[in-house]
Amino acid sequence: MTSEDRGTPPVDDDGAGDPRSSSVPADQPTPKRKLSGWQETILLLVVAVALAVVVKSFFVQSFYIPSESMEPGLVINDRILVQKPSYWFGGEPQRGDVIVFEDPGGWLDPISSAGPTGTIPKALAAVGLYPTGGHLVKRVVGVAGDTIECCDEQGRLMINGVAVDESDYAVLDGAACYGPMPSQCGEDWKVGPIPEGKLFVMGDNRRHSGDSSAKLDQCEPDDAGCDAPYVDVDSVVGRLLARVWPAKRFDLTSGVDAFDDVPDPS
Repeated sequence: MTSEDRGTPPVDDDGAGDPRSSSVPADQPTPKRKLSGWQETILLLVVAVALAVVVKSFFVQSFYIPSESMEPGLVINDRILVQKPSYWFGGEPQRGDVIVFEDPGGWLDPISSAGPTGTIPKALAAVGLYPTGGHLVKRVVGVAGDTIECCDEQGRLMINGVAVDESDYAVLDGAACYGPMPSQCGEDWKVGPIPEGKLFVMGDNRRHSGDSSAKLDQCEPDDAGCDAPYVDVDSVVGRLLARVWPAKRFDLTSGVDAFDDVPDPS
């Protein structure tokens, strides 16, 4: 006896009669579930924070100017951006660069070293959206191997025997020379050769800058191994890219040519 004889309906080859078949054709994708409004907001925030962390870690970071040491170019409360790629792949700071670096130890007062306070400022600082503390901004005057002397008859610093004219960016504010520390131009000083991996840095406002020259009195005259005046290259965060705030002082920085004639150390 066949199925037809029993009255059982024949099976439809296209599956129309199969209760297990789907109403959605097999060749069409299943509709995706859309995120709700609050889920989209959280996702955007996560992506934004992740991008901020990447940018801070590898490209640019914001800082503020806490003192008068870099006047007239940078004044108190200026906001600046520092770019990092310049020193990738073995590149090192050059004479004339304005750099941000970590406090070598004891260069900053406790308040400046502490950085932002409060939960929100600390969180923003962690992702590069708020200036951090514990850093300094100075200009590179000498690199590894250089010998720096203060000063020639015109009060100019001499690097590897060549006088450097810094009048385009540095100010004396009553000092008699461009290297007033530690004796306020009362006597000449000499430092170097600068050790490998070290930098000699100074603020542009030469009479009001706690910089490498201000640390010279921590070294004994015959102590050639004293590193108190120097900054480690490894502690450099990056080079000044732009002054971004206040808006009326916005400026993309460019290099200086004051050191172009300085010969390489012999």
